[in-house]
Amino acid sequence: MEKSEKEKLRAYLMGIVSNLPDSPGCYQYLDETGTIIYVGKAKNLKRRVYSYFSKEHDSRKTAILVSKIRDIKYIVVKTEEDALLLENNLIKQWSPRYNILLKDGKTYPSIVVTHEYLPRIFQTRKIDKRLGTYFGPYSHVPTMYLLLELIKKLYPLRRCRQSITAESIEKHKHKECLEYHIKNCMAPCTLRQSRDEYMENIAEAKEILRGNTAQLERLFLQKMQEHAEKMEFEEAEAIKKKYLLLETYRSKSEVVSNTLHNIDVFNIENNENVAYINYLHVTNGCITQAFTFEYAKRLEETDEDLLAAGIIEMRQRYCSESKEVIVPFPVKHLSKDLVITVPQKGDKKKLLELSKLNVLQYKKDRISQNDKLNPEQKQVRLMKELQDTLQLPTLPMQIECFDNSNISGTDSVAGCIVFYKCKPSKKDYKKYNIKTVEGPDDYASMQEVVRRRYNRMIQERSPLPDLIIADGGRGQMEVIREVVQDELHLTIPIAGLAKNERHRTNELLYGFPAQVIGLKADSALFKLLTQIQDEVHRFALSFHRDKRSKRQIASELDNIPGIGPKTKDLLLRKWHSIKRIREAEENELAIVVGTAKAKILKEKLAQNFENS
Repeated sequence: MEKSEKEKLRAYLMGIVSNLPDSPGCYQYLDETGTIIYVGKAKNLKRRVYSYFSKEHDSRKTAILVSKIRDIKYIVVKTEEDALLLENNLIKQWSPRYNILLKDGKTYPSIVVTHEYLPRIFQTRKIDKRLGTYFGPYSHVPTMYLLLELIKKLYPLRRCRQSITAESIEKHKHKECLEYHIKNCMAPCTLRQSRDEYMENIAEAKEILRGNTAQLERLFLQKMQEHAEKMEFEEAEAIKKKYLLLETYRSKSEVVSNTLHNIDVFNIENNENVAYINYLHVTNGCITQAFTFEYAKRLEETDEDLLAAGIIEMRQRYCSESKEVIVPFPVKHLSKDLVITVPQKGDKKKLLELSKLNVLQYKKDRISQNDKLNPEQKQVRLMKELQDTLQLPTLPMQIECFDNSNISGTDSVAGCIVFYKCKPSKKDYKKYNIKTVEGPDDYASMQEVVRRRYNRMIQERSPLPDLIIADGGRGQMEVIREVVQDELHLTIPIAGLAKNERHRTNELLYGFPAQVIGLKADSALFKLLTQIQDEVHRFALSFHRDKRSKRQIASELDNIPGIGPKTKDLLLRKWHSIKRIREAEENELAIVVGTAKAKILKEKLAQNFENS
């Protein structure tokens, strides 16, 4: 777009903004095709919309949105609550590109009580309000099966799919089926059970599905006592069995307290581009509905904005009439009729914690699924987490870690490993023999290796790492800093991995002076850092062992007269070690190296062993 066109567009948009009212309402941004690309709500329309055009936006997403706006429409409402409701409806109607997007993607099963002459109760995923009354949906399918099993045991309702009407019963068009003979049905189709009794069972089953089990228990108890007073013990025993079944179900499903009735519970967990909102509906202390939804964020929405949108959406979707909503923090813009509770202790706090547990588990499951489908996404997420944790200037694509290895200063070596995009890049690993340091001086050895490593990379103009990790604490970090920053004048971030007394990765250090960075031991980032530390230790130690082994083998065979490189190679290929060569019989050695050399070899090895 040319400069003159941009100026005309800005003048047009600012003309609309200057005429906006200072009232609550919803605004809509349209692109060049007239498509709604964003819907927002505002307490003050003029002030909110003006904020989009009055400054440079740090968020790239917001900046892109503003660059695509070609027209503005708005709707004025009376209150903030009305604005939130209208925004929710407009988002669902138009699905704007830059708004948060609900991504549940699941069809949860429900339980239906049909509107037939003799109603049936069964599970279904198809919703047609003309066919019956629906309960659910149930995101936790075992809970639904538990309810159906309870109703099956309490009430012998029909399961057949026959079309049964009052006329067909009068004309005797039905007969008892197998379900009647195995006592799963009382055959109301042949009037062995009256329709009134059957409908009474249906009414009680509906109360169970609504979660009103406490009221039903009291009813059972009352009927049981009435039959007992009339000496009708068989009938009392039958009702007692129902009472115990219901009590067992309540003990399994009751979460905190049966005094909590008709309450909605919400909790939220945020990610970079996604928010997860959990919804629990509680009736008589039992959770009757539980869902977790995923919202794809398009702009920099706050947790309060996301949770408010989630509450409106879920309460509308599941026809909740609860007057109380439990949330983790205060939420504005909701109906004034709602009681918003942020509990600090007690049973309501336990419910909020349960909702938090559900949303965290859902988040963990979703991340695991995404990581399996897209392994590279997991690597980027870990790098981003490490960048945010250490406040690094760039994404740590290339991480290098150093470690020394020696025994009392002998055979001193060091290793440098490279992790690229959180994966070992073994082709870039480097081994170093310590040249300028005598004795067991880990700090001086580390400085020599770091100096050699980055001097060469500077000379070769190789890409420098985004992060250096020392396999050690504050001392190792400081000696690396002296070389990298003071000598070579490089600005590479330096971290340290310290171990505890059990030689396990214990803490991450960063900064000068070094500070401990808190990480959960079961987090993916902590596991990555542990992997890096274990890998550099393995690499340096294996190099040290190889060097020590070669030196030991070479020194003993090289000092024996007549044993040259070819003979030594033949011996090591056959026996692999000095110990096995020493233990071999002279005639066995003679087969490989000849009689004369075998005799000399046997004598010299035995003599060296006695001297040592």
